[in-house]
Amino acid sequence: MFEHVSIDLPKRLKRVELDGKRYYDVQGHKLVSVTTVTSFQSAKSIKAWRAKVGAEVANKITRQATRRGTDTHTLTEHYLKNEDLPEVDPLPNLLFTISKPYLKNINRIHALEAPLYSLKLGIAGTVDCIAEYNGELAVIDFKTSKEPKPEKWIQGYFVQTVAYACMLYELTGIIVKKLVIIMSCENGECIVYEKYNKAEYIRKLTQYIREWKSANE
Repeated sequence: MFEHVSIDLPKRLKRVELDGKRYYDVQGHKLVSVTTVTSFQSAKSIKAWRAKVGAEVANKITRQATRRGTDTHTLTEHYLKNEDLPEVDPLPNLLFTISKPYLKNINRIHALEAPLYSLKLGIAGTVDCIAEYNGELAVIDFKTSKEPKPEKWIQGYFVQTVAYACMLYELTGIIVKKLVIIMSCENGECIVYEKYNKAEYIRKLTQYIREWKSANE
């Protein structure tokens, strides 16, 4: 059984769409989704990939990846809530099973699928998990993939997790020790990326926000 820790966080945030981009309305401020900001950095490479494989193939792969990730995440959330698991397709069930030994390193869960925001940074979003991982408080993100990705390809993941760390600190004063990505892969591997150099990713985050604002505001 996973232990849960009660902390004071927003119950929900009002989501709005402006010019096809996701924002959150918080205290009269329009805060851009952190995933919108991080996705902006990878937009060029995604556009090139779609041109290479064609729109039909790209759309099919994207739909499959989205469903794979959503269903695996659903299993993970129920598991960490100490709830019965819903039935899903075989692939997400396999990916969850692969990650399960690593999920057991999680405890003292502070938040699951919790809305967070920062008025200072002008961003908001929903964090996967804030909990202790091997005894150290972390922002934890759950990912799925066909195979493990080199760290240089997933810098946006760490930027996103450090954004949630900044939001958590602004709202509660709680400081996380590290950033954790748990990536379960179709090739049977589960890779855990742990990062302690939060300052480096905070610098990247502020750079991402500046570049996004320069292009969109």
